[in-house]
Amino acid sequence: MEQIKELNKDKLDSITKNGRVVLEFSAGWCPDCRFLDPFMPEIEKDFSDSKFYQIDRDGSVDLAKEMNIMGIPSFVVYQDGQEIGRLVNKDRKTKDEVESFLRSLD
Repeated sequence: MEQIKELNKDKLDSITKNGRVVLEFSAGWCPDCRFLDPFMPEIEKDFSDSKFYQIDRDGSVDLAKEMNIMGIPSFVVYQDGQEIGRLVNKDRKTKDEVESFLRSLD
């Protein structure tokens, strides 16, 4: 998973314009985000048709606010430049919850 420290609108448009893209908004200090870390390689493997990016919410605060990303970890999914789904709340997420969410978008 590629990590992006600072995401702005231009970079967002660039990385999401082709194919299925999953953005995970996260922060190094967030225990619920770190809880997911061991499962993310498996999730990426299970959804190998998607490109995954981990976005540092603290380095991307302006865009996160613009996108209404208030709680982390949060997931936003794009297909060919269009947002098609989001799992955005402040709750801890399990591998099963994330995979169910991703499957629901097909």
